[in-house]
Amino acid sequence: MTAPESPREGQTDSAALADKVAIVTGGASGLGRAMALALGKAGARVVVADLDAQAGREVADLVGGAFRACDVSDLDANRALVDFARQQYGGVDIALLNAGVATGCGVGDDFDPARYRRAMGANLDGVVYGTHAVLPALRARGGGSIVATSSLAGLTAVPLDPLYAANKHAVVGLARSLGPALAPDNVRFNAVCPGFAESRIIDSLRDMLTAQGLPVIPAEVVADTVLRILTGDGTGECWFVQPDREPEPFRFRTVPGPGRSAAA
Repeated sequence: MTAPESPREGQTDSAALADKVAIVTGGASGLGRAMALALGKAGARVVVADLDAQAGREVADLVGGAFRACDVSDLDANRALVDFARQQYGGVDIALLNAGVATGCGVGDDFDPARYRRAMGANLDGVVYGTHAVLPALRARGGGSIVATSSLAGLTAVPLDPLYAANKHAVVGLARSLGPALAPDNVRFNAVCPGFAESRIIDSLRDMLTAQGLPVIPAEVVADTVLRILTGDGTGECWFVQPDREPEPFRFRTVPGPGRSAAA
């Protein structure tokens, strides 16, 4: 008899997520909504967090979970979100730090400090604050898993939106660094890095994508990849998601070491 494939090779062990308590930020729409629905289908107890209360409650109702309004760019709001999850379900096992927005400006004549801060607040501060807030709850359960939503823009240059690339590169660096740093606490930290995926962030790009014949990745494909990450055993990994390719951890090149003269 042939042994079944591991989740890393394409199969998700959904049973491993049953009764786990999961927080999903940005869970009212797009990728977050798909993640929340996938977790609910797998039997997890889901706390949907978003600024859009109506849509967020609808998603929470669909998964039999709970909703909490949360501005992820505010540290106290992240702490209150974790406290809410612990009060509702007794603890937290999983945090999907997914909330994000488009930048909407560059660094030249179109630079807008308010738009810049809004994007950094959601896309980077939300991950840092969310991680800081949830770590005590994960440690109290003996460990857990954090998956941050980065982007393919976190793995390559994006001249079209350099500020978005900057904050998504920061998330990638955080994941690669916190993976080994949190391992002694039995906390896994990974990132998911989709290309152009179905979400509000690509609304302004849809005409361009259509004109260039570039396919949009269904949100469900990204959500399934997140479930594979959650049920795997890797940490410090950044999984790319691209059309017609099997998602897998991106293989970073090793940085050059010291030259011979420095080692002498």
